[in-house]
Amino acid sequence: MLASNALIGLREGLEAALVVVILVAFLVKTDRRWALRHVWTGVGVAVALSVALGALLTYGTKQLTFEAQELIGGTASIIAVVFVTFMVFWMKSASRTISGELKGKLDRALDMGPLAIALVAFLGIGREGLETAIFFYATTQAAGQGNSQPLIGWVIGIGGAAVLGWLIYRGAVKINLSTFFRWTGILLVLVAAGILAYGLHDLQEAQFLPGLSTVAFDVSNTVDPGSWYASLAKGIFNFTPETTVLQAVAWVLYVGIVLTLFLRPARTPAQPPAAATSSPSRPSVAA
Repeated sequence: MLASNALIGLREGLEAALVVVILVAFLVKTDRRWALRHVWTGVGVAVALSVALGALLTYGTKQLTFEAQELIGGTASIIAVVFVTFMVFWMKSASRTISGELKGKLDRALDMGPLAIALVAFLGIGREGLETAIFFYATTQAAGQGNSQPLIGWVIGIGGAAVLGWLIYRGAVKINLSTFFRWTGILLVLVAAGILAYGLHDLQEAQFLPGLSTVAFDVSNTVDPGSWYASLAKGIFNFTPETTVLQAVAWVLYVGIVLTLFLRPARTPAQPPAAATSSPSRPSVAA
């Protein structure tokens, strides 16, 4: 759980950090530092709401029955998979244009007042915060009670993202964002497939989905669940030695479809035909 959560935390945190860096750098370079406090207000509110949502999901469900907890945990895992799928495809297409879009929104907000400025920052960070809260809850549930690895992984990932964001702002480091988001996207697809399989198992245990006793494979006699390699596979890909048919089918279909679409080269827009260099001769008209 440590490695996968650090990866998700780094990815989500860097996206949020890039939003802040773009907004702050734009205001500083255009000599409108007076608006910085409104940007930080929006960022602060978004972070606070994200932390509150994560705490509510993590601690607000402890008094529920086992079936209810499994139902909520499974649903949260499915939502997390939807978020991560949307995220990897969105960043694949938006990594080159996100700076211009954010600057345009902030430029218009500057004419509208402090609330609009804070709203731009809030919306830019809020989406990442919502995804992070859902991810944190889903991975915490997968790790089990008393396991601190998800939290440590999140701290490492988000802390690393904050450092990278500061270094990018200072010009001390440059990152090829397209390459970064491509490779982390591939890893996140595999992580999301594991979260999907775990979420479906939760829904099966909640008796919301059938097939809990229909096992696709059981390698618990060969693979020791307490071994380092089993722990590594579970921590990164949520692999379990005993997997139901529904989990196995969902994992294979998700990876096969999503990874194929993600790795498919983007279509380049067709170039318009070149204009003729000479105007066509006009037909003569008889007098």
